[in-house]
Amino acid sequence: MASPEYSRARRMAQKAYRKDMEAQRNPYLPVLDEILPLWETVGETDLGLVEIPISQIAGTKTAGRTRAFSGNFLPLLPETSEFADKWSSLYRSHLEEGIREPVIACEFMNHYYIIEGNKRVSVLKYSGAVSLPGYVTRIIPAPGDTPDLKIYYEYMDFYKVSRINTIYFSREGSFARLCRLLGQDLKTLWGDELRKSFSSAFLRFSEIYQEKGGEKLPLTTGDAFLLYLGVYGWEGMLEKSMDELRRETALLWPDLEALASAGSVRLVTQPGDAENSSLIKKLIPAVRPRLTVGFIHYETIYTSGWTYAHDLGRLYLEERMENQLFVKVYDGIRNGQQCMDAIEQAITDGCQVIFTTSARFLDSSIRACILHPDIKILNCSLNTYSGHLRTYYGRLYEAKFLVGMLAGILSDNGRIGYIADFPFLGTTASINAFALGVQMVYPDARVYLDWSCTREGDPRQRLLHAGVDLISGADMLAPSHSPKPYGLYRPQGEGGMNLASSIWHWGKFYQRILQTIINGNWSKTASEMSGDSINYWWGISSGLIDVIVSKSVPSRSVQLMEMVKRQIMNESFQIFSGDIRDQQNQLRTPGGITLSPPQIVRMDWLASNVEGRLPKEDELSAEAAQMMQLQGLFPGKDGSS
Repeated sequence: MASPEYSRARRMAQKAYRKDMEAQRNPYLPVLDEILPLWETVGETDLGLVEIPISQIAGTKTAGRTRAFSGNFLPLLPETSEFADKWSSLYRSHLEEGIREPVIACEFMNHYYIIEGNKRVSVLKYSGAVSLPGYVTRIIPAPGDTPDLKIYYEYMDFYKVSRINTIYFSREGSFARLCRLLGQDLKTLWGDELRKSFSSAFLRFSEIYQEKGGEKLPLTTGDAFLLYLGVYGWEGMLEKSMDELRRETALLWPDLEALASAGSVRLVTQPGDAENSSLIKKLIPAVRPRLTVGFIHYETIYTSGWTYAHDLGRLYLEERMENQLFVKVYDGIRNGQQCMDAIEQAITDGCQVIFTTSARFLDSSIRACILHPDIKILNCSLNTYSGHLRTYYGRLYEAKFLVGMLAGILSDNGRIGYIADFPFLGTTASINAFALGVQMVYPDARVYLDWSCTREGDPRQRLLHAGVDLISGADMLAPSHSPKPYGLYRPQGEGGMNLASSIWHWGKFYQRILQTIINGNWSKTASEMSGDSINYWWGISSGLIDVIVSKSVPSRSVQLMEMVKRQIMNESFQIFSGDIRDQQNQLRTPGGITLSPPQIVRMDWLASNVEGRLPKEDELSAEAAQMMQLQGLFPGKDGSS
């Protein structure tokens, strides 16, 4: 005879059935044998005895019993059926002795399909169990270019070393980032202690995430946990109480909502009006106390060209706004903890606005924003999802296109070198824009791409060996007693003749943003853009990006460049539009469309006239690998674009 629990489980199943029917979804369990014909597979592997998360059990292997269950694996057959009696008997056995006999299942794309033991799954599902043991065979799909397949292959690499099957992500690169945050990699096997510690920590976080309604966000629990670890770190997590974890998760919630908002990052491509619009305020200006602004730099102006460029912006700012603000500088910062210490010191020193000028400090900046909501913190990085932190960068590719035009005009043999620094977001757009600029004036020319961030020797020498007559290198160098060529130059001996360079004018950005804050328009801007992560992504028209040209460049060539520059500024010419093809001759702008800002930012392919490729992750130097943790762009394990 069926138990009262069976009747209750059946009512739950019928409710789920009706809901699926109303939504025009399949009301029964998915059947793997019906799914597999739609996929190309490349083999199977025996995973042995595995603890299967019940939340990841999707259906059955065959169609035999699938209609006995609703889509949530609860029973549909009548209370008078033999099936109901067996289900009820198994439920009583579970209460008295516990279900210990493993099921038999297949795993495909991180979902499990039961071959034997459907009723055991149903009883445990009804009872609220988290997992059950099972002998599992993995069916492996053929590799492909879709995000789902790429993520699954990353998961298989992660599973080999960790044997963890409870966490999954919706974004590429997340498994590698998780390992790095744990102090691991994708080659070293996990020990039992780490496996148990991680499982416990993830379970605790999952409970809190679900308490707060995480299932309503279009994120996996793994996505949320990865963001948590990036901000708060792994060390000491197990020692935190559940209440402390709840407080931290609550503070992080705006960032989770920003991450979940359809991948929405508001790229602010033009400066707003920093002036007060009120006529009364203009006629009777308010007396405002000076603003105290802090700059936190990676390394120093003597060791980093990047820091040197930002410090030039600081000098410009102090000259233009000397009566409106005080400026404090904290440099020589090497890692996230040092950045946190510097931010705390800056706040102690009275800084109300803090610029962290390296993407290396992104996680620390987010954490500081959460801990100090009254302090305005901005990080210099691109395309970041954060509900607390604003980020800023520049459309460098616009200037690179113009320099590429000059390179095409000035090249004698049509072989032009390009040395890129890090393969992070935005870098590929700069490479391609340079190549398109070359192509516009010299259609048959080739751009030979090399990288300064790999462990493989001197890129300049490799390019010279390839026969290039021009090289586009680093745009800004730190002050040195032995000056080196920068930007676009013609190699000569150990040095070269400078011809042109794209430049950053950070001072104009800093002045505009701080004037907005002083005038009281910061909050207004935030409300207009609520729900989106805000990234200031200004170009040549803002003055943040520009090109400088040597007097040795023919004046008519400069005149042509300036004409195209004006067209870029007034948006009558779009760089990434028209017939643009990649190295495989695939048309990347079908119908001549103009690529959108997100497409430009996340570009992971190289233009047809580029000789070279994106580097593999294991080819990078230690410093470059560190940078790639946050802003990296790896389209494939083979490094192909």
